Amino acid sequence: MQPISRLSVLALSAALALSASHLALAAPKAEATSQAEKLEQGTVPLDELRTFAEVFERIKNSYVEPIDDKTLLDNAIKGMLDNLDPHSAYLDKNETRDLNEHTQGEFGGLGIEVGTEDGFIKVVSPVDDSPADKAGIKAGDFIVKIDGKPSKSMNLMDAVNSMRGKPGTSIKLTIVRDGGVPFDVEVKRAAIKTQSVKSSLLESGYGLIRISQFQINTGNEVAKAITKLRKENKNQELKGIVLDLRNNPGGVLQAAVEVVDQFIDQGLIVYTKGRMPRSELRFNASGRNANNKMPLVVLINGGSASASEIVAGALQDHKRAVLMGTDSFGKGSVQTVLPLNGERALKITTALYYTPKGRSIQAQGIIPDIIVERAQITNAETNPFAIREADLAGHLGNGNGGEERPSSGKAKAKQSLQEQDYQLAQALNLLKGLNVLK
Repeated sequence: MQPISRLSVLALSAALALSASHLALAAPKAEATSQAEKLEQGTVPLDELRTFAEVFERIKNSYVEPIDDKTLLDNAIKGMLDNLDPHSAYLDKNETRDLNEHTQGEFGGLGIEVGTEDGFIKVVSPVDDSPADKAGIKAGDFIVKIDGKPSKSMNLMDAVNSMRGKPGTSIKLTIVRDGGVPFDVEVKRAAIKTQSVKSSLLESGYGLIRISQFQINTGNEVAKAITKLRKENKNQELKGIVLDLRNNPGGVLQAAVEVVDQFIDQGLIVYTKGRMPRSELRFNASGRNANNKMPLVVLINGGSASASEIVAGALQDHKRAVLMGTDSFGKGSVQTVLPLNGERALKITTALYYTPKGRSIQAQGIIPDIIVERAQITNAETNPFAIREADLAGHLGNGNGGEERPSSGKAKAKQSLQEQDYQLAQALNLLKGLNVLK
């Protein structure tokens, strides 16, 4: 084995010191010291760097197969990030491009947001109308195999990359749901183009705004959705809105702030705290929006994460909305993408975010004001023998001359959206109740 030369150690130490210089304040020239003295003073751990250089050299010379320097160094960087937290990662050129496409609303793959738990790949949420969503993959599912390869302790970015691929190609995922027996799901990849905001009028006066994820333009899209709902309501003021954030994995922080800003006229929305001074930010309402009186119910569940929790937590703290559903995911950390040379990037957790009342959501989540579990609604079969007073021969007419209402004996041909969705139905009923009291 070749001994490690002092030159290679110092070269590696100097390279790493240059990389670290962006995070340290430069000392005045009058107090300048030699590079060796700076190393000994603890700016860079020299002994550990010697060990790193020794391991690097031994792997390069002794590993059973040849391995190039770039691969070794990339793996070393990934190792540093893998042991921080599940959301920090080293992004190569392709991964950086994919991240940019994702925040812009167009990317390739299955349309699934994943994280890690106990060494397994866990589904945070599928994107609405994506291949994963259509295949029946649900928030909370564990992906235990990817094309037959066990995912236990698999690097998160490696797992994501293995699920990406050319549109039209298929992949087999082995799923464990609610601790049950593993089963296979085949999903065909597609070019994912997501529309982050959808809206519809549930009933006269009551609107639904569904946000599937927070992209750069989500705030503007919510404003347009409110305008659209008013037009659909014959240009009359809305009696209430259901804001659906279920299975929304988050996204751009600024977009979450802009959504909250649509519904409050003043006050703090969210603030962040970290070690770096620039990571301490405060976001306040602009006071420019006029939707602060409209009754609002927000739906959340275990797939509501990150930016979704910012929105839910802010509206809850301001007592601006009633939160309904189940506990949210509990991702209360902020990731910053730091560009590197060669079109690569470092995605690193730099801060935790806090609701206006100072609550940290990290590993706790948002608890809704009213717990409503997910359930399936089925209409009871119409009883062909059911009759009402108006069906009886010779019945008296209405005392005020009102229209009679005999039984129809017919079932509805098609269920409305809220009739298919129990949580949404309860949210709509609550809005109606709020208006009765109003």
